[in-house]
Amino acid sequence: MERKQGEVDHLERPSPLTDKERVMIQDSWAKVYQNCEEAGVAILVRLFVNFPSSKLYFSQFKHIEDTEELEHSSQLRKHAQRVMNALNTLVENIDDSEKVASVLKLVGKAHALKHKVDPVYFKILSGVILEVLGEEYPEVMTPEVGAAWTKLLATVCSGIKAIYEEVGWTQQSTSSGTVQ
Repeated sequence: MERKQGEVDHLERPSPLTDKERVMIQDSWAKVYQNCEEAGVAILVRLFVNFPSSKLYFSQFKHIEDTEELEHSSQLRKHAQRVMNALNTLVENIDDSEKVASVLKLVGKAHALKHKVDPVYFKILSGVILEVLGEEYPEVMTPEVGAAWTKLLATVCSGIKAIYEEVGWTQQSTSSGTVQ
């Protein structure tokens, strides 16, 4: 999709959350987190089905093609739990910018240096999170709440991108052409 001159991607330049948006995020998350395992699995399965290249970073299940098999993978479930726990920490500490920065630094460094994940996948994952939460929790994810979540996830993407830059991340390819 081409961008018109002057048009800015809403996940690239986040604006600060208002107090009302923070409350909406925390209230909506409380409902989502009641089913965090299933929500996390749904998010990762959607990511891997819609963006199969994202599976290349996961040796444990990168060869699994069957959606049902993916849903039941213990490794996928473990990673889904880590994703949901990280989101939970961000939401619980939404008013503590130092804690948020600490979580983003931890996640960003691990994904840049250890896992060598292209940072574009954080933007992709953010879109998948918004999509799945909107479908699975339509009574909670009103347009106004969705807009607040979009701003939060933009902040996450921006913070992680800054960590990647800080550690001097560069994309590396293997001889097979897959990203390491």
